[in-house]
Amino acid sequence: MAGDQKPPSAGGPGDSPSGAGQGWTALSYLIGGMLVWGFIGWLVDRWLDTGGIATGVGVVLGMAGGIILVVRRLGTPT
Repeated sequence: MAGDQKPPSAGGPGDSPSGAGQGWTALSYLIGGMLVWGFIGWLVDRWLDTGGIATGVGVVLGMAGGIILVVRRLGTPT
């Protein structure tokens, strides 16, 4: 009966997405980290005139941070 059904859970901050949601979450963490830290590196390049070195370091740090976030948030598949 329609009245006996449970409403779908809205999800909380501790819930991990499943399926395609995990892929999109991982992708957004990686791209977001690269963009944010790459931009910060670009700003440092403009400030110190280092010729692109800080941008490269920022992108690499952003990728590493994104990977750490993916592992912490999504963990290993069960």
